[in-house]
Amino acid sequence: MNQSAPPPQHSRLQPIAAEKLAFVASDTNEAQAALKDLSSRYGNVSAEEADVIVALGGDGLMLQTLHTHMGSGKPIYGMNRGSVGFLMNEYQNNDLVERLAKADITTIRPLEMTATDEEGEEHKALAINEVSLLRQTSQAARLKISVDDRVRLEELVCDGCLVATPAGSTAYNLSAHGPILPISAQLLALTPISAFRPRRWRGALLPNWAKVDIEILNPHKRPVSASADHTEIRRVKHVSVSESAVSEGIIMFDSDHGWDERILTEMFRY
Repeated sequence: MNQSAPPPQHSRLQPIAAEKLAFVASDTNEAQAALKDLSSRYGNVSAEEADVIVALGGDGLMLQTLHTHMGSGKPIYGMNRGSVGFLMNEYQNNDLVERLAKADITTIRPLEMTATDEEGEEHKALAINEVSLLRQTSQAARLKISVDDRVRLEELVCDGCLVATPAGSTAYNLSAHGPILPISAQLLALTPISAFRPRRWRGALLPNWAKVDIEILNPHKRPVSASADHTEIRRVKHVSVSESAVSEGIIMFDSDHGWDERILTEMFRY
């Protein structure tokens, strides 16, 4: 196993200057009204000029904003103006600069997906939450799974499987009965989706420097798609997944309700 692990995800308690703000918003009326209000209160500069980018919407917008500004060094602070808000802070229009100065900062590393389709073309994409494989027809997928070039499952018959980061462990991974991971854990979750054979296999926890290779068996008869967050590749025959050693995004949470606390709360939810 490769022991040259990338730096771990981590949180920092470090105040930042938030004098220049850039606002982005989803298309909902609620988010657009918040954009107009906050822009009039605090100004609205370009993302290139901003100290902090403030995303107004739901988790989908937050993921999109993190992808757009991946590697820019710009921290993203989300406020919930959407239907799902696990990645978002509570919306308040007062004292925003003060909240940003006190916020916890978390650096996250995405997954790198390389998917090879049936024509032999390679497609690369980053995933902050997860890389997921799903059957495209009524027939179950048949997958061979290797970790660090060693075959661990000769055949998994299933609806699909996914590799999730700690950030994504409370998203699709949790719906597929995968484990919730603390944000600072140097782990990835490999989780089956409706496994038929071996029926009792519930997945695996892997070190975050592991490389996962998934070969689609009989891809012509049992086609499979691969998705890295919102980027989907159809009719793949091989998918490789590993944590990026170079790309990173920066996300901010209110200090009284940081990401670690959110995940711990989710672990004890029943």
